[in-house]
Amino acid sequence: MIEIRTVHTGELDAAVLKTVRALLYDVFEGDFDDQDWDHALGGMHVLAWEDAELVGHAALVQRRVLHGGRALRTGYVEAVGVRADRRRRGYAAALMDPLERILRGAYELGALGASHEAVSFYRARGWTPWQGPTSVLTPTGVERTEDEDGSVHVLPLAAPLDLAGELVCDWREGAVW
Repeated sequence: MIEIRTVHTGELDAAVLKTVRALLYDVFEGDFDDQDWDHALGGMHVLAWEDAELVGHAALVQRRVLHGGRALRTGYVEAVGVRADRRRRGYAAALMDPLERILRGAYELGALGASHEAVSFYRARGWTPWQGPTSVLTPTGVERTEDEDGSVHVLPLAAPLDLAGELVCDWREGAVW
């Protein structure tokens, strides 16, 4: 039996946070560093538990994304992962359902950086690949992020969007998208 729990970072104790981080390290096969972990904190988490074992995680954090002359209140999806032996059983959808409800109620735009393996999953849920150029607002100004073009996906909500226009994310250490 799967139990889905939605909780803010501030409500997670140290032991659960340690368990989440270990799960994500395993899910991403070691390609999950301190900055990736930091990006997943400070917002909402959806945890999938099966018989007291954590088998999946997804996070939603607030960011500001510039588009069309506006700074959009954006819910950014981070650290979505399901344990390898539980994949293709609906766990990722069970994680995303509550996050997307929160997005629809609280944000002007949903955004995420999709891995190649996850693109079809997100597209089937209504996420759209950003077609225009992507950039980041760094401490020294706007810089293009050409390597991210095509991997950024958005969930259109309240804000009018030109999918071929420029999308600029706020600065953070590590992977900016």
